[in-house]
Amino acid sequence: MSRLMIVVGSVRPGRIGLPIADWVREQAEADGRFEVDFVDLAELNLPFMDEPNHPRLRQYTKQHTLDWSARVEAADAFIFVTPEYNYSYAPALKNAVDFVFQEWSRKPLAFVSYGGVSGGTRGVVALGTTVTAVGLVVVQPKVEIPFAVKQLGDDGRFEANEHQEKTLAAALAEIAALDVALRPVRPLPRA
Repeated sequence: MSRLMIVVGSVRPGRIGLPIADWVREQAEADGRFEVDFVDLAELNLPFMDEPNHPRLRQYTKQHTLDWSARVEAADAFIFVTPEYNYSYAPALKNAVDFVFQEWSRKPLAFVSYGGVSGGTRGVVALGTTVTAVGLVVVQPKVEIPFAVKQLGDDGRFEANEHQEKTLAAALAEIAALDVALRPVRPLPRA
């Protein structure tokens, strides 16, 4: 089984990213190919980058960084559930990526984005350079959810449409395939 980390990229109170991420988790668990590690950045509560050394050196001095490093390294693949903020990415998600470096290398990443008319696309594009720089391999299928608030039910749960369900299923399939393909070329985990 692949260890799939699902990251809720928004930390804003009342965010709709959490119910969307809950839907993603349900689909990933139902898929049967993944052991899911669900990371809510609001709960993780990483400070803004506070390490004195560059992350590529892996000379971490803070316990929160050591814990985050171990968790990211243990994952085989990722799904970032991310909003678009002012035509760009969520700062908490960018910060979480920047905290570590080698731990991301040669692992697949899918995006589930949400926002207004663009469905979060501009935020994903803005984050693209960063995720490529740390070695993540982005899968082609991207779930883009425009006006996502309209898909919240009375109970607050996200109600995906058929297109979103099919796109997420395609992304999960590509994650599983890329995980197998990329394993032989990943850096060895630290002892």
